[in-house]
Formats: sequence, C-alpha cells, structure tokens
Amino acid sequence: MTEREPGFLGVEGTVHPIVQVGDPVLSTRCAEVTEFDEKLHQLLADMFASMYAADGVGLAANQIGVGLRVFVYDCPDADQVFHRGVMINPTLVPPAERHLDSDEEGCLSVRHQFHPLARPDTATVTGFDHTGAPIAASGDGLLARCLQHEYDHLEGMLYIDRLSARARKKVLKAWAEEHQAL
Repeated sequence: MTEREPGFLGVEGTVHPIVQVGDPVLSTRCAEVTEFDEKLHQLLADMFASMYAADGVGLAANQIGVGLRVFVYDCPDADQVFHRGVMINPTLVPPAERHLDSDEEGCLSVRHQFHPLARPDTATVTGFDHTGAPIAASGDGLLARCLQHEYDHLEGMLYIDRLSARARKKVLKAWAEEHQAL
C-alpha cells in the first residue's frame, strides 16, 4: 500500500475544486502534452493534492479545469495492492481477452452518484511519465476500472455517458437534487 501524500517530486500541490458534470471541459477531448517541464510537474502535484482532498483514487486534468491529456492515480488492484502513478498522453490498449466486470462506478465530477457499469476486468494503458519517458500501467480490479475511467475523461467522456439513457437520466437527476440541497 502506498502512502497517500499529495506532493509529486517534492513539489507541494495546491488543491483545486473538482469540475462538475455540465462543464464543457469535461466533454471536450483533451490536448496532447508537448512540454515535460516544471509547469507539468506542478500540475501533477496539484492533481494529486486535489485527488486526495476529494478522497478519490484517480483524477484527470480536465477535472480541475485543465484540458491536457494527463491523469494521476493511487488505486488498489484486485489483490488490494495500491498502485500510484501518472499517465501522460495515454493510449488504452484493448485486452487480449474480454471479460466484463459489472461493479458500481462513480466519479468525482458526478459527486456521490454511483451506478453499475460493465467494463473489461483488466486494463493496460501506455503513455509517458513526467519526463517524457514511455511507460505502461496494467491492472485488474478497481485499478483496471480506474485506468479506463480516467482515460475516458481525457477523451471527453464521463462514466454516465456509457450508461443507458434511462440510467444516465436517473443518476443526473439524483446529482441535481443533491446539488440543489447544498
């Protein structure tokens, strides 16, 4: 299990509010990262700080209003071993064998709403680390779901976009009712 510390590479992160469903940044495909510099390192530190403050296991840059192809995660696999990392300009690799897991899914951008969603039970994402070096992340269990979920964010898609129209409407109605009560 990793220690859930907000910093990244010794950089102190700033907590940003999590963008909520309805904001156009969440439905727009994110731009490729071209500069692997201190500004990117600060973004990563801010993303970890924001993810931990929101008690999440993954966070895409557009969830704090930055339309770049970056996500961070600190998430357990099927054996409850935590994996912490960053993924920049990712590509989701289709699984060799497709077995679906229909667990509930939620999202920090659709706060407090959950719904079952079938996704492949394993996932591999390739991309780059904070220096621009090629990396890959693979996992099963919640980690597989997290990698796919965060990749979807960078494509401009929320988990509710994968639900039936009826289920999506139900989740959005519950979300709206909760936010009106606040």
